[in-house]
Amino acid sequence: MCGIAGIVGASSVLHQGMQDMLYALRHRGPDGEGVEYDSHAILGHRRLSIIDLEGGRQPLFNADKSILLVCNGEIYNYKELRADLEARGHRFLTHSDCEVIIGLYQEYGDELVDHLRGMFAFGLWDSRKRRLLIARDHLGQKPLYYAKTARGFAFASEIKALLAFDPKLRELNLAGLDQYLGLRLIAPPISMFQGILKLPPAHTLVLEEGREPVISRFWNLSYQPKLEGSDEQLLDELEAKVEESLRLHLVSDVPVGALLSGGLDSSLLVAMLVKRIGVKDLNTFTVGLPHARFDEAPAARAVAQLFGTNHHERSLSPSLVTLLPDLIYHLDEPSDPLSLCTYHVSELAKQTVKVVIGGDGGDELFGGYDRYYGNLYANHYARVPAALRRHVLGPALSLIPEAGWYKSVGHQLRWMQRLSFLSGSDRYAASLSYFYFEAAMRQSLFTPAALEQLRGVHAEDAIRNPFDAATGDPLDHMLAADSQVRLPDHPVMITDRMSMSHGLEARSPFMDHRLAEFTARLPSSLKIRGRSLRWAQRKLAGRYLPAAILDRPKQGFSSALPYILKDEYRALYERFLPDSKLVEAGILRRAPIDALLAEHLAQRADHGNRLWLLINAELWYRMMILGQQRKDLQLGSLRGKLASVA
Repeated sequence: MCGIAGIVGASSVLHQGMQDMLYALRHRGPDGEGVEYDSHAILGHRRLSIIDLEGGRQPLFNADKSILLVCNGEIYNYKELRADLEARGHRFLTHSDCEVIIGLYQEYGDELVDHLRGMFAFGLWDSRKRRLLIARDHLGQKPLYYAKTARGFAFASEIKALLAFDPKLRELNLAGLDQYLGLRLIAPPISMFQGILKLPPAHTLVLEEGREPVISRFWNLSYQPKLEGSDEQLLDELEAKVEESLRLHLVSDVPVGALLSGGLDSSLLVAMLVKRIGVKDLNTFTVGLPHARFDEAPAARAVAQLFGTNHHERSLSPSLVTLLPDLIYHLDEPSDPLSLCTYHVSELAKQTVKVVIGGDGGDELFGGYDRYYGNLYANHYARVPAALRRHVLGPALSLIPEAGWYKSVGHQLRWMQRLSFLSGSDRYAASLSYFYFEAAMRQSLFTPAALEQLRGVHAEDAIRNPFDAATGDPLDHMLAADSQVRLPDHPVMITDRMSMSHGLEARSPFMDHRLAEFTARLPSSLKIRGRSLRWAQRKLAGRYLPAAILDRPKQGFSSALPYILKDEYRALYERFLPDSKLVEAGILRRAPIDALLAEHLAQRADHGNRLWLLINAELWYRMMILGQQRKDLQLGSLRGKLASVA
């Protein structure tokens, strides 16, 4: 795991720019730094040494240095690839897993990506052809951003490196803000910065002299045809696929630990690591909360005791009054509540190991979100005559109080009512944006000038387009949209930034693309049965976990932070929203923000998630566009105010 950067341009004048980029990425690679260049390009690398500790320094190159490579990630099948390439006459200079990319390029050209199994983002410079190839892994585990500037074409693992290279890139992209407010994510190819783009997962970009970049998709997740066989036969195959992925994810020259939340994903992985693979003295890590309703530490502790792991637990009182600017800084884009717990557990794990196994991908691959069956139920509710739903049931639902826990029955019924008037991709996009700013709410939130710039831009297209492009039944369409967009640009992005903020490598066995191909083709009945989510994964977990652990309701505290930290949130609202810089800039309107704030504080409605988005967008704008310092926004001055509102 590392940080990479590259510039295609007159390298003789770009060395300082590269040094600035690598300094911005130093947290991703605390173990070393390397730079290689010719007269037309310069590549840089910050290293977190995991494989070939002594000889794996990057950039890597071939024998005559005509090919240069920087890579962030791990190539899990590198040993078999290396053996095959050596049999074909290729000579290797190191034992690095990433060096096989050079041999594959010499053998197969750009099709080299078809042979890789792992998580990766890389840049390869072919000096003879003056040709740059950059690529991002199948499911987007590793990030890659790029920008075309007056100083040259630049790419990097994080946005902050591109801003260090060219501060003129600090310009708000309204389409990015629109997506964040509507969907709580920013999907490729756009970012929150006007001139900075994200390379989508499973894509390559080729830049040749005198030409515009050419972007191509090299892989897609197919949900058809469905696999045949009995439930037990398919579960046996699933178990073998998960085991294979776990073995690959243990490839390392340093110890590997595991994050353990007590939920289904992490508990299953820990169980299989110990019981199926036989890992001894596995280090596991969790953070606990002084809120019993949301505290998963007891469940994690029970799993750790059952499988005899070396368990590390930290009890914390979550707080944002000083940490929120740091979270936004490391994410480069506005934050999410999930980032707070991931930040703390990564900080804990780094004290013991450099690499951890995590459970990202389970929900999106196996069908783990309530909205999956909720959307299916909306089909049944929509059969009620529209007039009855609109004129009788709707007014009746409006009598249920809006304030309170976002998973309350009142919210769920309103959500169902809203979806019943939509269908297809419109319904699924609305099911995601319901608790944020739906299109009509954003219309009132943005100023007329901002809306004019957003004319023809529809945030929900980020969900609608992959949903409509998918094949199969309604669940397949939902899972396809989530796997292509929400998974890489929400939980996985957060895991990468928060773990790397501490120089920790996080690996996600469920996101092995071969395992994903298998799970995609499992019949939908093995994913959702009635209100039973992740049916096949639960049945597999039943082979390892007792019912007391397996049947425990999902808790989690990330989505509950607006409620757990209500006093802090109130102080944050009152500190940053009344004098919003986004309002001063003519981007957002003050009146709807004031109305949201008044309704929420008076407990007439639940706008906790919406106000979270506004606070984060506001702090991001102050830091990343206006250039205010993190330390000046760390809210230490709020402690007295917190005491007064508690």
